[in-house]
Amino acid sequence: LKVHVANGYYDLATPYYATLHTFAHMGLTPEQRQNVSMSFYEAGHMMYVHRESLLKLRAELERFIGGGG
Repeated sequence: LKVHVANGYYDLATPYYATLHTFAHMGLTPEQRQNVSMSFYEAGHMMYVHRESLLKLRAELERFIGGGG
């Protein structure tokens, strides 16, 4: 299973640091950690309404879906 997590720095509903903390404490092996990718955006919860973040999100998801992430 591969997982990509997208977070906005200014998201008060799902704070980005909570994601970092959660994954850091899941007890994943190094091999499992390689299946997790994260990206962070200069936006809030709906990073796709911030044009710069939307473009970055698209590129990150294309890379992830294409097998490079």
